[in-house]
Amino acid sequence: MRSDLVKKGYARAPNRSLLRSLGVTDGEMDRPFIGIANAYNTIVPGHLNLRSLTERVKEGIAAGGGVPFEFGVIGICDGIAMGHTGMRYSLPSRENIADAIELMVHAHRFDGLVCVGTCDKIVPGMLMAAARCNIPAIVVTGGPMLPGSLGGKDLSLTDVFEGVGKVAAGTMSEVELHDLECAAMPGCGSCQGLYTANTMACMTEAMGMSLPGCAAMPAVDAGKLRIAYESGEAVLRLVREGRTVREIITHAALKNAVRVDMALGGSTNTVLHLMAIATEAGVPLVLDDFNAIGETVPHISHMQPGGPHPMVALHRAGGIPAVLHELIDLIEDAPTVSGRSIREIAAAARVLDPAVIRPVSDPVHAAGGLKILKGSLAPLGSVIKCSAVDEAMWRHTGPARVFDGEDEAMKAILGREINEGDVVVIRYEGPKGGPGMPEMLSPTSALVGLGYHRVVLVTDGRFSGGTRGPCIGHVAPEAAAGGPIGLVLDGDLIAVDLFEKRIDLIVDEKVLAERRAAWTPEEREITGILKRYAATVGGADIGAVQR
Repeated sequence: MRSDLVKKGYARAPNRSLLRSLGVTDGEMDRPFIGIANAYNTIVPGHLNLRSLTERVKEGIAAGGGVPFEFGVIGICDGIAMGHTGMRYSLPSRENIADAIELMVHAHRFDGLVCVGTCDKIVPGMLMAAARCNIPAIVVTGGPMLPGSLGGKDLSLTDVFEGVGKVAAGTMSEVELHDLECAAMPGCGSCQGLYTANTMACMTEAMGMSLPGCAAMPAVDAGKLRIAYESGEAVLRLVREGRTVREIITHAALKNAVRVDMALGGSTNTVLHLMAIATEAGVPLVLDDFNAIGETVPHISHMQPGGPHPMVALHRAGGIPAVLHELIDLIEDAPTVSGRSIREIAAAARVLDPAVIRPVSDPVHAAGGLKILKGSLAPLGSVIKCSAVDEAMWRHTGPARVFDGEDEAMKAILGREINEGDVVVIRYEGPKGGPGMPEMLSPTSALVGLGYHRVVLVTDGRFSGGTRGPCIGHVAPEAAAGGPIGLVLDGDLIAVDLFEKRIDLIVDEKVLAERRAAWTPEEREITGILKRYAATVGGADIGAVQR
């Protein structure tokens, strides 16, 4: 066992003495040591139940013959950080989480690892660390929040963000908005729709790193406690078998995750995170893989925010096992932490509500819910959640309205300075230029709330998983790296064609060459972690991983 390095032989008497001060017994010295990375805190709603889940994980580890050791990692709530400078710290936190877990695993020579977390950067960071450390590991995601309710309507966080735009438009009063904010988020769990947190939980299960049924099960469901206990037991089986993470997170497993992502129409952020996880696992995964898979996998579940179904509906319809069952002829077989292969899980499942998980023969859309767009504005690629775009906007050409940052754009949107047909460009918000590639749910929601129908948003930053509409993010190269998005001027025509998977700047190359010769990057005064991050982070086209 790896842990023998800290507890076996007379030379390790000092190490054992410290372990004994924790209450470790002679018998436990002979058992596997299992680390538990717990993201519990009291600021992230999705983390409020993680303490109780971790207690059940500990019980499962002990029952399975191991010794549990819990340690903490940070977590940022993107919703609370949204719309201000705090959002610049969100994506960098993914690397912090991965680094912290690596430090703890290798310093203490854990034999196995259980990661307990949820929300946007926490689960990806945990998976990156697990793949980097490559020991037996399993992930327990905390589960989605139940929908809010007001006036007989199910609510989610997006309703509140869009309410801000409605107040600005004069179609909702501030009193009504207050009632909405009080009703939308009824308790613990990750935000109710298929936003980034829940999409990543689904990806974790689809790639085989959490037990069947874990992703969609609500945070308040007692079944989540049972899965936590079973996960604690399961990690001991993985340790005994010597099955490490890179035997689970293979190319086939990551492609299966992309397939489920396409079938559900998940968050654009999963493109960043899956590529980062692939990098840590030593697996080749590139942007073009997403389009290739999207052409073969239909969009079969119309989830919020683009569709009507919250995560609890997906759970009641059979969860990810049921989605895999419907996709069984399209997925590749691969091992999972459950001990069963992914196709065995798919074969044993069934769809309990075909209105939520539709047959492959009768999909919501014939192709997958995400598309990678390339062209003269994004030579290295960009990402759009096409499942949340009205087909009337799948092909659009309009004049650019250019803003060097989210704050400028938000003022113009709320000031009704944007016209129908405009293409709003928000730049210098990429991994390096932001820095931190902030999500922008505020401007997208404001446009919806204000009643715009024919406005496209384009950015080298990111859009929240709660975004709906023609919003194109991750434009690469970013403006700060000299990408074409940094050369756009107000009035330039930008053409978007989702059918052809293109985004083009309709400006003569000679004119662009003249602009490029005169271009200097936007400089922002940054310090601390953001300065270090900006100096080392790679582009969105490779997952914004630090180099």
